[in-house]
Amino acid sequence: MKMALISEHASPLATLGGVDAGGQNIYVMHMAQCLARAGHEVDVYTRRDDPALPTVVHLRPGLRVIHVDAGPACFVPKEQLLPHMQEFAQACETRCRHAGGYDVVHANFFMSGCVALHLKRTFGTPFAITFHALGLVRREHQRAADGFPDERIGIERELVAQADCVVAECPQDRLDLIRLYGADPRRMVTVPCGFDPAEFGPMDRTAVRRELGLDPDEFIVLQLGRLVPRKGIDNVIRAMAYLGEGMPSRLLVVGGESDTPDERVTPEIARLRDVAREAGVDGRVVFTGRRQRERLRLYYGAADVFVTTPWYEPFGITPLEAMACGRPVVGSAVGGIQHTVMHGVTGFLVPPHDPVALGRRLAALRDNPALARALGRAGIRRARSLFTWERVARQLAGALAVLRPSPVQHTADVVPLPRGRSAPLGLVHSATH
Repeated sequence: MKMALISEHASPLATLGGVDAGGQNIYVMHMAQCLARAGHEVDVYTRRDDPALPTVVHLRPGLRVIHVDAGPACFVPKEQLLPHMQEFAQACETRCRHAGGYDVVHANFFMSGCVALHLKRTFGTPFAITFHALGLVRREHQRAADGFPDERIGIERELVAQADCVVAECPQDRLDLIRLYGADPRRMVTVPCGFDPAEFGPMDRTAVRRELGLDPDEFIVLQLGRLVPRKGIDNVIRAMAYLGEGMPSRLLVVGGESDTPDERVTPEIARLRDVAREAGVDGRVVFTGRRQRERLRLYYGAADVFVTTPWYEPFGITPLEAMACGRPVVGSAVGGIQHTVMHGVTGFLVPPHDPVALGRRLAALRDNPALARALGRAGIRRARSLFTWERVARQLAGALAVLRPSPVQHTADVVPLPRGRSAPLGLVHSATH
């Protein structure tokens, strides 16, 4: 198949750990690579956020990343990108006309869905969509802090209705799409995220701690990912206070907008340091800054336990990576984490805002190394059997292969809204074909 993967804000080439660079970037990169290795012809369309980026990057035979001019060629928060989707869609349409089009389009995130629907209406190309996050779920948890425009909800509902296939990432995501958006189960598939066994696997803890300059005897808790409030890192910091004064313990927080823990670049670090001081654990919390992806395996390998307690999580790739490295995971009983982490088998599930419950689980793992090792071994088995990128890419390819073209609709409303709703000025464009 000839496929277009659209990921407007999450480039597969981005450095991870920043505010808008995380799981979706990883998903798109690995899914595209696996699809190309399987013999498909794959183009990934993403927004140009740096004028120095070439228009086309050839990553491997059958796989290209295409940088699309849409808005200024600099970082723009994803919450502010919707007005630029008109330009993005027009650029994709032009390239499709010149390149002969695609058999199928896979949209990642709701704004990419706008572009995919535009291409469907223009060329009849079927599309599938993976939302990666749902506006109604985000708004429930973030409320006033949700910076996306109100139109997002209506757009998502229309995309759910118009997509040829809606891809849920886990059972909770599927339930939310049906319950909140009226998704038709007959047009849905569930395809999880994954990990690459060549990237993540068991390592000798003593050796990697020596390489990273970490104490060989401390109980090390690892938190890795984007430093944004919804990730619940403050909850992890407060939980450290419940480990007591027995074995020395330390929390490593890996992530941020720079390679050093710079509060000016990553303001969330300043807030979290205040939380650590208030909890009396500031001497046991270390912010490392972001790390290159090839170094992350060392941090997983150095940890005794991996922790992630977000308020909500559409899927959550980092728990999978930690499991693949043989580390027990303590995670929030939310979203995809409920599916990847088997409570009492590969780790533990806790409420997302409960540092006491989290602290108790951490203490149990600290005090029972044999239990921690057993959970880690079970995590390796589960990750390798169910969640490799090769496996999940085959599942996605199977879902895409059955999609068929539809009649051209001769319309170019790039931002789809339900009938009776109007888009903000400048978001709807009527083009002639």
